[in-house]
Parts: sequence; structure tokens; C-alpha cells
Amino acid sequence: MSVATLRGRRVTIVEVGPRDGLQNEAAQVLTADKVAFVNLLAAAGLPVIEVSAFVSPKWVPRLGDAADVFAGINRRPGTRYSALVPNQAGLDRALAAGVDEVAIFAAASDTFSRRNINQSIDESLAAYAGVTGRALASGLRVRGYLSTAFGCPFEGAVSPSRVAALAERLLGMGVFEVSISDTIGIGHPGQVPVVLDAVLARAPVNRVALHFHDTRGTALANVLVGLQMGVSTFDASAGGLGGCPFAPGAAGNLATDDLVYMLDGLGVETGVSLDRLSEASAFIAGRIDHPLPSRYAQAVRAAIGRHDRT
Repeated sequence: MSVATLRGRRVTIVEVGPRDGLQNEAAQVLTADKVAFVNLLAAAGLPVIEVSAFVSPKWVPRLGDAADVFAGINRRPGTRYSALVPNQAGLDRALAAGVDEVAIFAAASDTFSRRNINQSIDESLAAYAGVTGRALASGLRVRGYLSTAFGCPFEGAVSPSRVAALAERLLGMGVFEVSISDTIGIGHPGQVPVVLDAVLARAPVNRVALHFHDTRGTALANVLVGLQMGVSTFDASAGGLGGCPFAPGAAGNLATDDLVYMLDGLGVETGVSLDRLSEASAFIAGRIDHPLPSRYAQAVRAAIGRHDRT
């Protein structure tokens, strides 16, 4: 599929900034500001917002106010509000908070799985099967993340066939979509087709999403390859919020602003207002302790600065 044929395609952006972004920020963002941030993202037209995670505040203190954030947000029609849940206790809290859907978080490398959730891959999938079953019985859809799909910070290269087999297992337990994730931002455009070819041999493309980090500056190029291979759901974080925990000081998540700017230029439909998204990014930029890495956000800030000086 050539770039020219992408015009008119429809893409779904899953906004992960309030969860995946803020959990890695050093600054403590007030609950009221998180609520305002989510509301601004919804006003920009984002169809899916991962609001928070129902994890132990002991392990992820930045997200200890998940229930309060859900209680405070305005539910915009047309936006789904999701949360990450690691276990049955997290699911209980998510159900009580009235989430629209939940996500589980598996890994493609055993070492990462043990370091991240203190379980092997098989142990984690057994536990997630129970979480998924209960969530589905409660009327919630379940999304699956598959981390370290392009490389592991501890084991190095990860076999595409292993990624594909694990994606198939997640779909088999009832998740509606698997987000193939480049946790450390090591993926590049030459690697994406290799991983995707393996995954798409076992999973329909409409049930596969991609989650790239921009640690090495390749996230947008990777998205373009994914688009050309038929993927139509991509995760991103407003302003590039959230650094890479395994590469201190490096850019982390793909910036939603940069992604929407590229997709707009390609004629790909997202339903997201770039101007309204910029307002959300500027808002959260004032609540953290460093500039946002998004190239588009930086350009907007520079343009405002030039205007103010004239």
C-alpha cells in the first residue's frame, strides 16, 4: 500500500497520556488537574482515553487517585474511558469506578514480566484469563497490551514468532484487541514488517494495534509502516508525555500531537482537532517539571513566543 492510497483511511488513536504518560513523570500532578486534562483530551475528539490504572499506590503512587479521577471527569459521548487493571482487586476497583473498558498488560519476554509484575509470562496469562473472564461477564471489553514486542531491556532481541503466539493467546482469552508494544523505543521501520507479518499470520489486522515509543526517533516512521500494512489503531500520548523508564532522559511515548499532524497531512481521518489537542498538551505542560518532547508542541510554543515578542 503506497502513501497516496492512505488518503481517506480512518484511524483510531488511543490516548494513553493520563496513564502511561503520567505514571512515569517525576512531578506529582494534582487530581483536579488530571481531571481537567482528561476533559480537554475528550474535547479534542479523542475516541479512547486511558484515564488511569487501578494498581497498588505502593508500586505506582502517581496513579493512586484513579477512582477520584474517574469520579471527576465529564463523560463525553463518543469517547471511551478505560483503565489498566493488573489483577482481580484492580478489576473490582475499576468496576466500582464505572470504567467503559479495561486493559491487561502482558509481556513478550520472561525477564521483563518478572521484573514488572513478579510473574512469568505463563503465570501472568493464567491470572489475566480470570480477570478477562470476569470483566467480560460484567459487560466490559478488555484490551491487551503485549510489551517488549520489539526488544527487551534485559533479554535483548525478542522472537517475532513468540510475539505472534502470545498475541494469539491474548485474543483467545477474549481481548478485543492486542496492542503490540515497543516498550523501550528500539523498533525501526525495517523491523516493523517482520514483527507484523508474524502477528498478522495469527491475528486479523482489525484486532491489532501498535504502541510505539520515540526513544530513538523512529516512532512516526514505524506508524507509517504499520499504516501501509493495514493497521488502523495506534497508541499515543499528548505532548509525548512520559519518559522511557529504561532510558533516563530519553523521549518516551509517541506524541499524539506529532501523530495527528502527520495523519492530517496524509489525509487520514482521526476525528481529532489538532488545535484542541494542543490546548490539552499546553495545559499538562504547565503541571510537570520539564518541556514536553513533542516536536509539534515545541513548534506551537515557539510560534506563540514569536507572536508575543512582536
